[in-house]
Amino acid sequence: MKIIVCIKQVPNTTDVRINPETNTLIREGVESIINPFDMYAIEEAIRLKERLQETVEIQTLVITMGPPQAESALREALSMGIDEAVLVSDRAFAGSDTWATSYTLTEAIKTLGDYLVILFGKQASDGDTAQVGPGVAAHLDIPQITFVRKIEKMEKDCIVAERLMEYGYDVISSPLPAVITVVKEINEPRLPSLRGKMRAKKAEIKKITSDDINVEKKLLGLDGSPTIVKKIFSPPKKEPGRIFQEHELEDGLDFIVKTIREQNII
Repeated sequence: MKIIVCIKQVPNTTDVRINPETNTLIREGVESIINPFDMYAIEEAIRLKERLQETVEIQTLVITMGPPQAESALREALSMGIDEAVLVSDRAFAGSDTWATSYTLTEAIKTLGDYLVILFGKQASDGDTAQVGPGVAAHLDIPQITFVRKIEKMEKDCIVAERLMEYGYDVISSPLPAVITVVKEINEPRLPSLRGKMRAKKAEIKKITSDDINVEKKLLGLDGSPTIVKKIFSPPKKEPGRIFQEHELEDGLDFIVKTIREQNII
C-alpha cells in the first residue's frame, strides 16, 4: 500500500521570469526549488509510514509533473527518506493550467497501484491557487480534507484530521483513500542525511509520458487548459509616502482630503 506525495518544482522567488507570448512561467534554465508547502507533505508522508509500518506494509512515493529538470526535486525528496519517485514529463503537458495538471496527475496516479492517501502542500508558491489537490480528488472521485494541521489518527480504512480554519479548527473523519492538503503547522521538515543523499543520487526515477497513461491528448497542456491568462506583469513599484508637517495641517481634515484626491487615491 502506498502513501503518495504530489510535489511541484517552482521558480525561486528571487528569479521569476514570464514568457510574454504565452503568459506562462519560464521554467527551463531557471533556479528552482521544491514548493515550500510540499516539504511539509513530504515530511508527513515519512511520519505516517513510521507510524503505520508495524500494522501494514507502507511504501512512500513522490510524484511531480514538470520538465526534465524537475528530477532534482524528486531526488531531494528521496534524500529526505521517500522510497520511490516518479517524473511525469512530456512536451504535451507544457502550459497546463490547474485543471489540465490535475487531470494529467490523476491519470498518472492510476498507474501506480493501490494507495491509502495522496498528500499535497496546501498550495504552490508560484500560482497560489490551491486547486490541484482538490482537482485530483475530484477526478479520482475520492474524499478530500484541505488545510490539515494535524493528522490525529490514520488506520487502514479511516483518517481523522484537524483542518485549519480562520477561527480555530475542524476535526474531520474520512474514509480512505483520500486526498490531504497540509499547512506548515503540521510538522517541521527534516534535513536530508548524508546516507539519504547518497541513496537519492543513485536512485532510479520512473518516467511517465503522455503515451504511458490513458489520456485524451486534446485535454493536455496549454491547448487543453480551459482557463486563459490574458496578461501577466510585475506590479509597479509603490511611490514613497508623504509625511505631513504640523504647519501644513492648519486647515485640518479638509487639507488632507484635498491632498489625497489630488493623488487619485480616492
